[in-house]
Amino acid sequence: MRPAGRGFYATAVDRAALLDRISDDVAPEVGRGAVADYIPALARIEPHRFGMAVAEVDGALHGVGDWQRPFSVQSMSKVFTLALVLSRGDGVWSRVGREPSGDPFNSLVQLEHEDGIPRNPFINAGALVVTDELAQYGDAVEALLTFLREESGRPDIDVDPEVAASEVGHADRNRALAYFMASYGNMRHPVP
Repeated sequence: MRPAGRGFYATAVDRAALLDRISDDVAPEVGRGAVADYIPALARIEPHRFGMAVAEVDGALHGVGDWQRPFSVQSMSKVFTLALVLSRGDGVWSRVGREPSGDPFNSLVQLEHEDGIPRNPFINAGALVVTDELAQYGDAVEALLTFLREESGRPDIDVDPEVAASEVGHADRNRALAYFMASYGNMRHPVP
């Protein structure tokens, strides 16, 4: 949305109004989705929460709804992990594609047809390869946390131990994806 007569740049009032309008527009949809019940710790998450925030380069923050409540980022971390890996070079593109998959995020099907190369970094197989790439520089989890803390200015960002334990306890398919890619030589580190 471009405010009339001001070109691309909007004022803080414009941004706040836009966030309020978006919040009003999505309000009927909040709570209609389903929580990720295949991970027990996530199955207990309150589905009626909604928050959205915009952070400007000068540090100004604008938010609506539950934007100040901590939450588990889950698959959103894939974007940040990829950004961190790409900041160190573009070698990951020899190990993961840049095409839509058309299959579920945790599918094994395409990997076999494409010799263990995931279609993109945002499906689980692709995210595993990106994390494996990041691990060549040391502790991938700590590198990601450091990156997120620095970029957000929030030193309190951390791994939720309950969610992490629940994820690990129910990660059979992700392990299968990693082992399958390892069988094609597309994992550089041992699969835990």
